[in-house]
Amino acid sequence: MNTENFDTKAVGPRIRMMMPLLTPLEAKVVDTVFALRDFGDDTSLKQIADDAGVSEAMVVKITKKLGFAGYRDFRAAVSQYNRQPTAEMHQELSVDDTSQEIVQKVFRTSINALEETLSILDMEAFDRAADLIHRAKQRDFYGVGGSAQIARDVSHKFLRIGVRASVFDDLHMMLMSASLLVDGDIAIGFSHSGNTTAVIEAIQLARRNGARTIAITNYNSSALAQAADVVLCSTAQGSPLMGENAAARIAQLNILDAVFVAVAQRDYKAAERNLERTMSAVTSKRKDRLP
Repeated sequence: MNTENFDTKAVGPRIRMMMPLLTPLEAKVVDTVFALRDFGDDTSLKQIADDAGVSEAMVVKITKKLGFAGYRDFRAAVSQYNRQPTAEMHQELSVDDTSQEIVQKVFRTSINALEETLSILDMEAFDRAADLIHRAKQRDFYGVGGSAQIARDVSHKFLRIGVRASVFDDLHMMLMSASLLVDGDIAIGFSHSGNTTAVIEAIQLARRNGARTIAITNYNSSALAQAADVVLCSTAQGSPLMGENAAARIAQLNILDAVFVAVAQRDYKAAERNLERTMSAVTSKRKDRLP
């Protein structure tokens, strides 16, 4: 990771996105660093090694695996990141929290996820995703559980402007869908972890059949990301109670709201015309139901 001219807010998210590539012991070392509230420019290599129960050489190896030149480069970047207001926003929920503290912490976690996701968003990938969705003949979305709900939210928005998309949340249905996709079609896989087997298999099949593929995930080193042509990453710090998914879901919805606007912009007159037609149909139906 080249830390020169680097957005400091992106340090934490970039490291978190690399976590799936680390072994459990290596991940423990990184967790040890971020658990230290007073980690800073004076924190020695020996202290981290002792606290994590590993050798100093292993700590250096891990920092290089994360893309830094070495421990000093890693320490400088993380120290700067820890001094960011957004980093300070993240506070763990406690059983002793008042209602006001709960609300503040939950909201700040979401704000933090949005700020950090914005700092790492690949604008080239964003534009490619919007182009692919706009030009596609068939658009199939794959997701399971909470990710399927995000896919449905996005498909609903697109339908309002006349961009049709189908959502599949069952393995067999995903595979049937992917088997019918061809060049000119697009498949989008939604998975927070990027390791949802059903979604990965469907995206891989769609890609083999010539369709272009997009991954919406929290980890750009995940199996889903590796299987996709375009990757749009969210990022969120986990907490024991809420996990990562809650804040990541908000970040992903914001990314996709932006994609929706970018797709509409590519043929604004058609989007405006279709929006008027769909909203008119819904409004008319509601009036029919009034007493």
